[in-house]
Amino acid sequence: MAVQPFSLPILGCGQEANGLKAMSEEGAMDKRISLIAANWKMHKTIGETVSFIETLQKEVGPCTDREVMIAPPYTALDAARKAMTMEGYKLAAQNFHWEEKGAYTGEISGPMLKDLGCDCVILGHSERRHLFGETDEMIQKKLAAAFKFGLLPILCVGEVLEEREAGRTLEVIGTQLERAVQGLSREESGKIVIAYEPVWAIGTGKTATPGQAQEVHLAIRQHIAALFDKEVANRLRILYGGSVKPDNVDALMAQPDIDGLLVGGASLEVSSFKRIVQYQFVEK
Repeated sequence: MAVQPFSLPILGCGQEANGLKAMSEEGAMDKRISLIAANWKMHKTIGETVSFIETLQKEVGPCTDREVMIAPPYTALDAARKAMTMEGYKLAAQNFHWEEKGAYTGEISGPMLKDLGCDCVILGHSERRHLFGETDEMIQKKLAAAFKFGLLPILCVGEVLEEREAGRTLEVIGTQLERAVQGLSREESGKIVIAYEPVWAIGTGKTATPGQAQEVHLAIRQHIAALFDKEVANRLRILYGGSVKPDNVDALMAQPDIDGLLVGGASLEVSSFKRIVQYQFVEK
């Protein structure tokens, strides 16, 4: 699985916008549909969840040119699924265990999430890695289990501030990617959604510039091409996550290799998340 390190310079619903991103390789005919994902973390009761989703759908309407994914707490998953009545909305869990069942107090399995109506699961979020000690090996098991149990995995990768300042951004991300996809088939690898989240920008108000984010996204796509091939890399959707806000969403989504967003704090209010969902995409 070892490859040469990738290099990088230092660092509806859409109204009239079009949420389809063209493939970058010659001859590619497909498009990558944008994915705007809300990670609510440990926020919102069942009632708050239902109210949010109903209001969002009323104000945004069905989404046909992009997808909207919401990841509420476990306690609100069932209610969230029942509240999602319009096209283009997907339900995600924020984490899960790789085993199907067993003596794992406090954990939840893939089949349990499917039973609740989940479409997707977020894996390897920086808070899981740094606050709860999840390792690359654990995340690799979870990624394989997501496919086994029929869940779309959103794999998070990213560097902390010290790693970025030391010039190790791509080394860190490359290692995270390589270890996570070990054992996956070519077909499975093309279906993964990768979320690049510079850890130094999460919840800090700091954001990578659109150019910085684009450079890392392109490097991730090139690295996946080296691990598998260009066709797989071109099918891959890569999201940006790191203090995404209404005032930077258009510039971020204008970048050719940014296929969507993983939104934290700005996804907790309908007004701000609505504006992010309805970003104005300008084809270059």
